[in-house]
Amino acid sequence: MNYIVKLVLYVCLFVNASVFGYCFYTNYNRFMSTQVKLADVDTTQSTPTANARVAHLNGSRYSHLLVYGGFFYERGLGLGLLAGHDFSHFVANRVGRLLYNGEGDTIKDSDYELAEKAWANGNPLEAIQLMRNYLEKNPREQHVALRIAEIYEKDLANPLAAALEYEEVLKQKLSPEQWGWTAIHLCNLYSSKLNKPDKTVALLRRIVNEYGETSAAEKARKRLDVQEEEAGTEEESPGEVEVEEAKNVETGKPRVETQKNESPSPVPPNNFNLQEHFDRFHQGSSPGKPANQ
Repeated sequence: MNYIVKLVLYVCLFVNASVFGYCFYTNYNRFMSTQVKLADVDTTQSTPTANARVAHLNGSRYSHLLVYGGFFYERGLGLGLLAGHDFSHFVANRVGRLLYNGEGDTIKDSDYELAEKAWANGNPLEAIQLMRNYLEKNPREQHVALRIAEIYEKDLANPLAAALEYEEVLKQKLSPEQWGWTAIHLCNLYSSKLNKPDKTVALLRRIVNEYGETSAAEKARKRLDVQEEEAGTEEESPGEVEVEEAKNVETGKPRVETQKNESPSPVPPNNFNLQEHFDRFHQGSSPGKPANQ
Protein backbone atom coordinates (compact mmCIF):
# COMPACT_ATOMS: atom_id res chain seq x y z
CA MET A 1 0.00 0.00 0.00
CA ASN A 2 1.18 3.53 -0.78
CA TYR A 3 2.63 5.47 2.14
CA ILE A 4 0.41 8.53 1.52
CA VAL A 5 -2.76 6.43 1.29
CA LYS A 6 -1.85 4.61 4.47
CA LEU A 7 -1.21 7.87 6.28
CA VAL A 8 -4.60 9.27 5.18
CA LEU A 9 -6.31 6.11 6.41
CA TYR A 10 -4.61 6.43 9.77
CA VAL A 11 -5.71 10.06 10.14
CA CYS A 12 -9.31 9.41 9.05
CA LEU A 13 -9.75 6.38 11.28
CA PHE A 14 -8.18 8.12 14.26
CA VAL A 15 -10.34 11.27 13.86
CA ASN A 16 -13.54 9.25 13.37
CA ALA A 17 -12.79 7.03 16.33
CA SER A 18 -12.08 10.08 18.50
CA VAL A 19 -15.29 11.89 17.47
CA PHE A 20 -17.56 8.89 17.92
CA GLY A 21 -15.85 7.99 21.13
CA TYR A 22 -16.46 11.47 22.53
CA CYS A 23 -20.12 11.39 21.41
CA PHE A 24 -20.57 7.99 23.02
CA TYR A 25 -19.04 9.21 26.26
CA THR A 26 -21.19 12.36 26.50
CA ASN A 27 -24.42 10.53 25.63
CA TYR A 28 -23.61 7.83 28.14
CA ASN A 29 -23.19 10.42 30.89
CA ARG A 30 -26.47 12.11 29.94
CA PHE A 31 -28.27 8.80 29.81
CA MET A 32 -27.01 7.77 33.21
CA SER A 33 -27.88 11.17 34.75
CA THR A 34 -31.40 10.88 33.35
CA GLN A 35 -31.77 7.46 34.90
CA VAL A 36 -30.70 8.85 38.27
CA LYS A 37 -33.23 11.70 38.03
CA LEU A 38 -35.99 9.29 37.03
CA ALA A 39 -35.26 7.20 40.04
CA ASP A 40 -35.54 10.22 42.35
CA VAL A 41 -38.78 11.57 40.85
CA ASP A 42 -42.09 10.43 42.35
CA THR A 43 -44.14 9.25 39.42
CA THR A 44 -47.39 9.54 41.39
CA GLN A 45 -47.08 13.31 41.71
CA SER A 46 -46.04 13.98 38.05
CA THR A 47 -48.44 14.26 35.14
CA PRO A 48 -48.69 11.56 32.46
CA THR A 49 -47.56 14.07 29.83
CA ALA A 50 -44.34 14.79 31.72
CA ASN A 51 -43.70 11.14 32.23
CA ALA A 52 -44.15 10.51 28.51
CA ARG A 53 -41.72 13.29 27.59
CA VAL A 54 -39.08 11.94 29.97
CA ALA A 55 -39.50 8.40 28.62
CA HIS A 56 -39.21 9.63 25.03
CA LEU A 57 -36.07 11.63 25.84
CA ASN A 58 -34.57 8.68 27.65
CA GLY A 59 -35.22 6.33 24.70
CA SER A 60 -33.74 8.83 22.22
CA ARG A 61 -30.56 9.13 24.22
CA TYR A 62 -30.33 5.37 24.50
CA SER A 63 -30.62 4.96 20.69
CA HIS A 64 -27.96 7.65 20.15
CA LEU A 65 -25.75 5.84 22.63
CA LEU A 66 -26.00 2.63 20.62
CA VAL A 67 -25.26 4.38 17.31
CA TYR A 68 -22.23 6.26 18.60
CA GLY A 69 -20.96 3.14 20.31
CA GLY A 70 -21.28 1.10 17.13
CA PHE A 71 -19.44 3.66 15.02
CA PHE A 72 -16.71 4.02 17.64
CA TYR A 73 -16.22 0.25 17.77
CA GLU A 74 -16.06 0.02 13.96
CA ARG A 75 -13.49 2.79 13.59
CA GLY A 76 -11.41 1.50 16.48
CA LEU A 77 -11.39 -2.01 15.04
CA GLY A 78 -10.24 -0.76 11.62
CA LEU A 79 -7.50 1.35 13.19
CA GLY A 80 -6.31 -1.61 15.26
CA LEU A 81 -6.20 -3.96 12.26
CA LEU A 82 -4.22 -1.47 10.19
CA ALA A 83 -1.77 -0.82 13.00
CA GLY A 84 -1.37 -4.55 13.69
CA HIS A 85 -0.68 -5.25 10.02
CA ASP A 86 2.04 -2.62 9.84
CA PHE A 87 3.57 -3.71 13.14
CA SER A 88 3.76 -7.36 12.05
CA HIS A 89 5.49 -6.35 8.80
CA PHE A 90 7.96 -4.21 10.71
CA VAL A 91 8.84 -7.04 13.10
CA ALA A 92 9.17 -9.57 10.24
CA ASN A 93 11.52 -7.32 8.29
CA ARG A 94 13.58 -6.58 11.37
CA VAL A 95 13.96 -10.25 12.27
CA GLY A 96 14.82 -11.15 8.67
CA ARG A 97 17.58 -8.58 8.58
CA LEU A 98 18.96 -9.78 11.90
CA LEU A 99 19.01 -13.39 10.70
CA TYR A 100 20.51 -12.93 7.26
CA ASN A 101 22.62 -9.79 7.59
CA GLY A 102 24.19 -9.97 11.00
CA GLU A 103 23.33 -6.76 12.87
CA GLY A 104 20.88 -5.54 10.28
CA ASP A 105 23.34 -3.91 7.87
CA THR A 106 22.36 -3.98 4.24
CA ILE A 107 24.05 -6.48 1.95
CA LYS A 108 25.35 -3.61 -0.15
CA ASP A 109 27.57 -2.35 2.69
CA SER A 110 28.56 -5.75 4.14
CA ASP A 111 32.09 -7.10 4.30
CA TYR A 112 31.16 -9.86 1.88
CA GLU A 113 30.27 -7.38 -0.86
CA LEU A 114 33.55 -5.56 -0.23
CA ALA A 115 35.36 -8.89 -0.56
CA GLU A 116 33.66 -9.61 -3.88
CA LYS A 117 34.68 -6.16 -5.12
CA ALA A 118 38.29 -6.86 -4.12
CA TRP A 119 38.18 -10.15 -6.01
CA ALA A 120 36.71 -8.44 -9.08
CA ASN A 121 39.55 -5.89 -8.96
CA GLY A 122 42.13 -8.69 -9.16
CA ASN A 123 43.06 -8.97 -5.46
CA PRO A 124 42.19 -12.57 -4.47
CA LEU A 125 44.27 -12.58 -1.27
CA GLU A 126 42.60 -9.42 0.00
CA ALA A 127 39.23 -10.88 -0.91
CA ILE A 128 40.00 -14.05 1.06
CA GLN A 129 40.95 -12.05 4.13
CA LEU A 130 37.78 -9.95 3.97
CA MET A 131 35.71 -13.10 3.53
CA ARG A 132 37.34 -14.67 6.58
CA ASN A 133 36.49 -11.58 8.63
CA TYR A 134 32.91 -11.79 7.44
CA LEU A 135 32.77 -15.52 8.21
CA GLU A 136 33.95 -14.92 11.78
CA LYS A 137 31.00 -12.58 12.34
CA ASN A 138 28.55 -14.85 10.51
CA PRO A 139 29.68 -18.48 11.05
CA ARG A 140 26.43 -19.94 9.71
CA GLU A 141 26.98 -18.57 6.20
CA GLN A 142 29.15 -21.43 4.97
CA HIS A 143 28.72 -20.39 1.35
CA VAL A 144 31.44 -17.82 2.11
CA ALA A 145 33.84 -20.64 3.08
CA LEU A 146 33.01 -22.43 -0.17
CA ARG A 147 33.77 -19.20 -2.03
CA ILE A 148 37.18 -19.04 -0.33
CA ALA A 149 37.92 -22.60 -1.43
CA GLU A 150 36.87 -21.73 -4.98
CA ILE A 151 39.27 -18.76 -5.07
CA TYR A 152 42.12 -20.96 -3.82
CA GLU A 153 41.38 -23.58 -6.47
CA LYS A 154 40.72 -21.45 -9.54
CA ASP A 155 42.37 -18.07 -9.01
CA LEU A 156 45.43 -19.03 -6.94
CA ALA A 157 45.84 -22.57 -8.40
CA ASN A 158 46.38 -24.01 -4.93
CA PRO A 159 44.38 -27.26 -4.72
CA LEU A 160 45.88 -28.23 -1.36
CA ALA A 161 44.62 -25.05 0.33
CA ALA A 162 41.26 -25.50 -1.40
CA ALA A 163 41.02 -29.07 -0.09
CA LEU A 164 41.75 -27.88 3.45
CA GLU A 165 38.97 -25.32 3.16
CA TYR A 166 36.52 -27.97 1.94
CA GLU A 167 37.52 -30.25 4.81
CA GLU A 168 36.73 -27.46 7.30
CA VAL A 169 33.35 -26.90 5.65
CA LEU A 170 32.48 -30.60 6.00
CA LYS A 171 33.00 -30.28 9.76
CA GLN A 172 30.14 -27.76 9.97
CA LYS A 173 26.45 -28.54 10.29
CA LEU A 174 25.12 -28.57 6.72
CA SER A 175 22.09 -29.93 4.97
CA PRO A 176 22.52 -33.47 3.59
CA GLU A 177 22.54 -32.34 -0.05
CA GLN A 178 25.01 -29.52 0.57
CA TRP A 179 27.30 -31.80 2.56
CA GLY A 180 27.19 -34.48 -0.13
CA TRP A 181 28.02 -32.22 -3.05
CA THR A 182 30.77 -30.47 -1.11
CA ALA A 183 32.28 -33.89 -0.41
CA ILE A 184 31.99 -34.80 -4.11
CA HIS A 185 33.93 -31.68 -5.04
CA LEU A 186 36.58 -32.57 -2.48
CA CYS A 187 36.80 -36.06 -4.01
CA ASN A 188 37.45 -34.46 -7.39
CA LEU A 189 40.37 -32.53 -5.90
CA TYR A 190 41.74 -35.66 -4.20
CA SER A 191 41.63 -37.74 -7.38
CA SER A 192 42.53 -35.25 -10.11
CA LYS A 193 44.99 -32.80 -8.55
CA LEU A 194 46.28 -34.22 -5.26
CA ASN A 195 46.68 -37.90 -6.26
CA LYS A 196 45.13 -39.31 -3.09
CA PRO A 197 43.05 -42.31 -4.20
CA ASP A 198 42.72 -43.71 -0.68
CA LYS A 199 41.09 -40.53 0.64
CA THR A 200 38.89 -40.41 -2.44
CA VAL A 201 37.51 -43.91 -1.89
CA ALA A 202 37.08 -43.36 1.85
CA LEU A 203 35.13 -40.14 1.35
CA LEU A 204 32.96 -41.68 -1.38
CA ARG A 205 32.08 -44.56 0.93
CA ARG A 206 31.24 -42.09 3.69
CA ILE A 207 28.85 -40.26 1.37
CA VAL A 208 27.10 -43.52 0.50
CA ASN A 209 26.91 -44.76 4.09
CA GLU A 210 25.89 -41.54 5.86
CA TYR A 211 23.95 -39.68 3.16
CA GLY A 212 22.66 -42.53 1.04
CA GLU A 213 19.36 -40.85 0.10
CA THR A 214 20.92 -37.80 -1.55
CA SER A 215 21.69 -37.28 -5.23
CA ALA A 216 25.36 -36.90 -4.32
CA ALA A 217 25.31 -40.45 -2.93
CA GLU A 218 24.06 -41.74 -6.29
CA LYS A 219 27.02 -40.12 -8.02
CA ALA A 220 29.35 -41.54 -5.37
CA ARG A 221 28.02 -45.06 -6.00
CA LYS A 222 28.69 -44.74 -9.71
CA ARG A 223 32.24 -43.57 -9.10
CA LEU A 224 32.88 -46.43 -6.70
CA ASP A 225 31.60 -48.94 -9.27
CA VAL A 226 33.89 -47.48 -11.94
CA GLN A 227 36.91 -47.61 -9.66
CA GLU A 228 36.20 -51.20 -8.66
CA GLU A 229 35.92 -52.23 -12.32
CA GLU A 230 39.22 -50.53 -13.14
CA ALA A 231 40.92 -52.19 -10.20
CA GLY A 232 39.59 -55.59 -11.32
CA THR A 233 40.94 -55.23 -14.87
CA GLU A 234 44.41 -54.13 -13.71
CA GLU A 235 45.18 -57.14 -11.54
CA GLU A 236 43.60 -60.49 -10.80
CA SER A 237 43.99 -61.93 -7.33
CA PRO A 238 45.65 -65.44 -6.88
CA GLY A 239 42.55 -66.73 -5.18
CA GLU A 240 40.47 -66.10 -8.28
CA VAL A 241 43.03 -67.93 -10.44
CA GLU A 242 42.94 -70.97 -8.14
CA VAL A 243 39.16 -71.01 -8.19
CA GLU A 244 39.17 -70.85 -11.99
CA GLU A 245 41.67 -73.73 -12.26
CA ALA A 246 39.60 -75.80 -9.83
CA LYS A 247 36.53 -75.24 -11.98
CA ASN A 248 38.48 -76.34 -15.07
CA VAL A 249 39.58 -79.54 -13.32
CA GLU A 250 36.02 -80.34 -12.27
CA THR A 251 34.61 -79.76 -15.75
CA GLY A 252 37.52 -81.51 -17.53
CA LYS A 253 38.68 -78.40 -19.39
CA PRO A 254 42.39 -78.04 -20.17
CA ARG A 255 44.34 -75.44 -18.28
CA VAL A 256 44.71 -72.19 -20.22
CA GLU A 257 48.23 -70.80 -20.23
CA THR A 258 48.47 -67.10 -19.44
CA GLN A 259 51.82 -66.64 -21.24
CA LYS A 260 51.34 -66.98 -24.97
CA ASN A 261 54.98 -66.72 -26.09
CA GLU A 262 56.24 -69.45 -23.77
CA SER A 263 56.34 -72.86 -25.51
CA PRO A 264 56.00 -76.06 -23.45
CA SER A 265 59.26 -77.91 -22.71
CA PRO A 266 59.70 -81.30 -24.50
CA VAL A 267 59.07 -84.39 -22.40
CA PRO A 268 61.96 -86.96 -22.62
CA PRO A 269 61.15 -90.63 -23.33
CA ASN A 270 61.06 -93.18 -20.57
CA ASN A 271 64.36 -94.93 -21.65
CA PHE A 272 66.29 -91.67 -21.93
CA ASN A 273 69.72 -91.77 -20.20
CA LEU A 274 70.62 -88.26 -19.13
CA GLN A 275 74.28 -89.04 -18.30
CA GLU A 276 74.92 -90.73 -21.67
CA HIS A 277 73.30 -87.82 -23.51
CA PHE A 278 75.47 -85.36 -21.58
CA ASP A 279 78.72 -87.29 -22.42
CA ARG A 280 77.88 -87.47 -26.13
CA PHE A 281 77.14 -83.76 -26.23
CA HIS A 282 80.57 -82.88 -24.87
CA GLN A 283 82.36 -85.33 -27.19
CA GLY A 284 80.76 -83.69 -30.22
CA SER A 285 78.99 -86.84 -31.30
CA SER A 286 75.34 -87.11 -32.04
CA PRO A 287 73.11 -89.09 -29.74
CA GLY A 288 72.57 -91.77 -32.41
CA LYS A 289 76.31 -92.67 -32.68
CA PRO A 290 78.57 -94.45 -30.16
CA ALA A 291 80.83 -92.27 -28.03
CA ASN A 292 84.13 -94.09 -29.01
CA GLN A 293 83.74 -93.54 -32.71
